[in-house]
Amino acid sequence: NGIWSWMSSWNTTSADAHDDFSYMSVLHSTDMMSEDIAMAGFHWFGYDYGFDNRMFNYRRTNVNWITFYTMIAKANEIIGLYPEGGSTVTEKGLIGQAYAVRGLSYYYLVQLYQNCVKADGSLNLDAPAVPMKHLAIEGYTEEEISEAEGRNTVKDLFTQIEDDLGKAVENLKDYKRESKNEISLQVALGIQARYYLLSQQWEKAEASAKAAQAGFSIMDDKGMQDGFMDINNAEWMWGFDQNTETQTGYASFFAMISAKAPGYAGLGYNTNLIDARLYSKMSDTDLRKMYWFNGPEGNGEADSYGASLPYAPQKFGDDGNWTMDYIYMRAGEMVLIEAEALARQNKNDDAAIALKKLMSMRDPSWNKTSVTAEDVVLQRRIELWGEGFAYFDLKRLNKGIDRNYQGNNHLAGYALTVPAQDPAWTYQIPRKELQENTHITEDDQNP
Repeated sequence: NGIWSWMSSWNTTSADAHDDFSYMSVLHSTDMMSEDIAMAGFHWFGYDYGFDNRMFNYRRTNVNWITFYTMIAKANEIIGLYPEGGSTVTEKGLIGQAYAVRGLSYYYLVQLYQNCVKADGSLNLDAPAVPMKHLAIEGYTEEEISEAEGRNTVKDLFTQIEDDLGKAVENLKDYKRESKNEISLQVALGIQARYYLLSQQWEKAEASAKAAQAGFSIMDDKGMQDGFMDINNAEWMWGFDQNTETQTGYASFFAMISAKAPGYAGLGYNTNLIDARLYSKMSDTDLRKMYWFNGPEGNGEADSYGASLPYAPQKFGDDGNWTMDYIYMRAGEMVLIEAEALARQNKNDDAAIALKKLMSMRDPSWNKTSVTAEDVVLQRRIELWGEGFAYFDLKRLNKGIDRNYQGNNHLAGYALTVPAQDPAWTYQIPRKELQENTHITEDDQNP
């Protein structure tokens, strides 16, 4: 429960900054580095939008580092309580969730602090990544612990992530969670599917994503209009159920993303819009175009200023109490992983069948019988807009961004072109880590 609370807390760096709200601020800050979100005004997350927030002495890299290494430390404590493994289903459930949290944390860290693919699209396995901190785990020698504190390779991290998630799945097989705040077997499989997609293990990604969908359904048009703020939505697999004691008001995801809530976005300080070119790629029969975004003319009848702007999102709502729930995973993402993995195996007809599970609920005119991986990636950009996937997809697919096109709706001065492999995509290791970790020196720093 402490880990779930930490993931939804704010002020991890003690700087009292409203762009620091743990897990969701990592997802949002990286989303701002894509071309899919256009900022209407420079405010919180503006430096992320401008690719100017990655240096070793900046708050953003500290938020990233502290968020995930705290999750790892707490997961280590839980695993360390059971050196022989759990003897009951409940104990195994705790251990499984801890392994899943640690695997998830390393999954994000390896991407934030290194390019996992080379310019030719192959895996960048020998590149230096991040420390692996397993001090609570029995069986490690002092030499192994010392080596793990340095910059392990991408291959090392991949091996560790795969091992952690395999143990998570094994331990969670019989565990029944008490709420969607917790990680279930299906959620662990979903994290595993994300990792297999990153590591280009297509058959395994397909299998894990398909298994993760069990027991969940794709939301209908009514669910699409619920404001993405209710964890009870049938498509939601994992999230955080906010209440009046846990909500963080203006220092929160909804304050930044919801054009309807009375936060920074809704008041118009930093309303985040859908990129005009991405919007144009939705068909006129796509319900997401109708329910989730304004068109080029805006919405003069909207209750808040932010929600009235052209291309403003209607996807994220407001419940009036700042208790809108956080979404971490849903079945639609798993369908997209399954479809992309099939397409990467040149099973394009099967990929279309898989993708139809989602598209039949999104666009009644969609009837493709064969899809490419790029077709699926486009649907990922639309379906998962604002949920924290854009940056990580760009990096794993070795793609840059081009906001500088005719008719773009990006903030003046921020219609940037940033190619793949540019150093701007990768964060520098925080100064505090360089100072306190004797196994990392200035020579190990990212460019």
